[in-house]
Amino acid sequence: MRFFIQFSYFGKAYHGWQYQPNAITVQEVLENGMSKLLNSKVSLMGAGRTDTGVHAKEMYAHFDVDAIDNIEEYVFRLNSFLPNDIAVNSIFETKEDAHARFHATARTYEYHIDKKKNPFATELAHYVKKELDIEEMNHAATLLLGKKDFECFSKSNTDVFTNICDLREAHWKLKDDQLVFTITADRFLRNMVRAIVGTLINVGLGKYPADYVNTILKSKDRTKAGVSVPAKGLYLTSIVYPNTILKNG
Repeated sequence: MRFFIQFSYFGKAYHGWQYQPNAITVQEVLENGMSKLLNSKVSLMGAGRTDTGVHAKEMYAHFDVDAIDNIEEYVFRLNSFLPNDIAVNSIFETKEDAHARFHATARTYEYHIDKKKNPFATELAHYVKKELDIEEMNHAATLLLGKKDFECFSKSNTDVFTNICDLREAHWKLKDDQLVFTITADRFLRNMVRAIVGTLINVGLGKYPADYVNTILKSKDRTKAGVSVPAKGLYLTSIVYPNTILKNG
């Protein structure tokens, strides 16, 4: 039987989601906890990977087991067993061919910037001291929309088959003393969101005009884009799936 698990985590203590030798990851901790409670090996296939220190408000993975007698009780026991920085929200049965990564139709991230020094958010947001031109940053963000080659915003030497992503949403909003960037696409390249945010910050600081984003995209050169912002301000907030993956969908 195939199940999806929906969970969230605070990423400070982890080297991302995906298993790595000699480094603690969310996948390793979650698999170990699930396996012990079910008395059988559980292997999780995540919806994607997150970098070291990145947080997830909504993440999914799928796994195969013979059965779970009482899902609600299992979720309760699993949460009691897991560390405080990982929380399981739900587990539900899907069709046998449902895939957490390949059946996801959209992913949304947020990046949080504090415009005012906040000692209570030092691990939750990136503090930018200088004034940012939000209007110009939003203008630049609109130039990223659509199906484009985002190689200039990706880590080099990654094993992807294409750098084309369909960017459907990208905008900044001011919420009190915090600036929040929301970005949605069908898929993301490694380090892509953090590199985009770093580039848009440069626009906001007046280091180059908004239209220069087009030049960066055409260059396919990572060195033309801005530096990657710290991982602590990045949150995976939503992953969308079609209802057809559900057991009775």
